[in-house]
Amino acid sequence: MQAQKILNNFSCEGETLVSPFDYKLQYEGRIDFEREYGAVWVFPATCVRIRFFGKCLKAVVTNIHAYWENSLGWILDGTEFKGILSQEGITVLTLAAFAEAGEHELCLFKRQDSCHEVIVHGFLGDKDLELLTPPEQRNRRIEVYGDSISAGEVSEAVECCGLPDPEHNGEYSNSYYSYAWLTARKLGAQLHDVAQGGAALMDDTGWFLEEGGSAVGMETIYDKITYHPELLPVKNWDFKRYTPQVVIVAIGQNDNHPIDYMAEDYNCERAVKWRNAYGKFLQTLRGRYPEAHIICVTSILEHHKNWDLSIDQVCRELQDARVHHFVYSKNGMGTKGHVRRPEAEQMAEELSGFIESLGEEIWYDKTSE
Repeated sequence: MQAQKILNNFSCEGETLVSPFDYKLQYEGRIDFEREYGAVWVFPATCVRIRFFGKCLKAVVTNIHAYWENSLGWILDGTEFKGILSQEGITVLTLAAFAEAGEHELCLFKRQDSCHEVIVHGFLGDKDLELLTPPEQRNRRIEVYGDSISAGEVSEAVECCGLPDPEHNGEYSNSYYSYAWLTARKLGAQLHDVAQGGAALMDDTGWFLEEGGSAVGMETIYDKITYHPELLPVKNWDFKRYTPQVVIVAIGQNDNHPIDYMAEDYNCERAVKWRNAYGKFLQTLRGRYPEAHIICVTSILEHHKNWDLSIDQVCRELQDARVHHFVYSKNGMGTKGHVRRPEAEQMAEELSGFIESLGEEIWYDKTSE
């Protein structure tokens, strides 16, 4: 197996090798496990949780770079760390190093969107390393379809709350402090964060891959594992692998680029086309997840109210009791830049409160009958 060969090449004598496919690794997120050289991570908040006994643990990964500085994050026994990845080739990240062997818990996660993709080849540890049984997987499941705000882009620039973004090279982006992952943690839920910076609903609008000549929207991204054409080949996602009880659709922020036609004329031809496409997208998700509650939102980032009015209109016209439109207290007027950690925490507090108001029964999994 290619992953085993890669681990052998980067291991020292006496080190323990851990396959990326070991059953004691608890993964979360939309991940490609079908490549023999490792697990492919694309989306923000993709993660693996590891309980282990030992002194040392290292991750062996290949970074597939598109733009910005790329890094992975991890939480070790409650403390957060960050490791910058090489733009090319393999990086070995030391995740844990202790003087004495002991029991530890670690969560390694992808901080950013498809500005890069990562192949996790596996892990290396000291000779006494032992993987322990992971915690029981949570039964609550959330899926988010969103843009840079859902990805946690520039979330660590906390000195710029309410202000435009500072100059950056991706170093402030951290999905751990996105409202999406904060909401999931508040609710004790798993998360698939299908979020891409710059993405609008429809192709040929928004910012994602616009410089390549044709912007790619969520209507193309939503059913993929890999979708950045300059990185790994485009590959479809198998929706049977994950069925959320709650789906959050957080699209409508980048759709005003290059022209904010919704602000100019609510009833113009392009505005009507967008509402039709939004309704079709919701119906597509309903077809994938017949029992899920779908919550439609935008964000506190400044935008014209007509986008929210359009979303509200579409939700009402669908006449689906499980489709909801939620509006934040500072919706469309809370900040001129990306959402920072404190602002995301407030969004998560409001959104999780709304989800809880729908009742405990929304988490009931009928497939378990």
